[in-house]
Amino acid sequence: MDKKDIQSVLISESEIKEIVKGLATKINKVYSGEQLLVVCILKGACIFFSDLIRELDLDIKLDFMVISSYGNSTKTSNNVNIIHDLKEDIKGKNVLIVEDIIDSGRTIKSLKELLEKREPKSLRVAAMLDKPDRREVDINGEYIGKVIPDEFVVGYGLDYSQKYRNLKEICVLAKSVYLN
Repeated sequence: MDKKDIQSVLISESEIKEIVKGLATKINKVYSGEQLLVVCILKGACIFFSDLIRELDLDIKLDFMVISSYGNSTKTSNNVNIIHDLKEDIKGKNVLIVEDIIDSGRTIKSLKELLEKREPKSLRVAAMLDKPDRREVDINGEYIGKVIPDEFVVGYGLDYSQKYRNLKEICVLAKSVYLN
């Protein structure tokens, strides 16, 4: 990665850690004494998911989904494709979807509608980031780490064309990288 690819650091590594701990505290209170199925939406949420589950003091099970709506673009295609579905039956279970960012809202709304049909006991969303200025549908997460402005961000699992996921901070990507 070239340093000129990054316009600025939006959220520092230390702030990320504080955000994750705060979210875990809220989730621990809500699900105290209950089992929780925590679903990671791959690939973007994998780092947030890993940090979050280590802060949960609950009886948890893990599962994973791969869904796609962006490809190699900065804009959603409005088509949500399930590439890898859950292995776990969620009927009657508490389910927490862990997502990296809620942007247009189309992906998470489609996913919630799909999973609601499977009759979970509860279905909530934890997202590291929320970008409400880009919202195209009426959807909100129950556990939001930080509301951010309408900037294209990378790092901490978030990518552009499969790059920058390994940055320890959440950074604003320079427009010169994707506006060619």
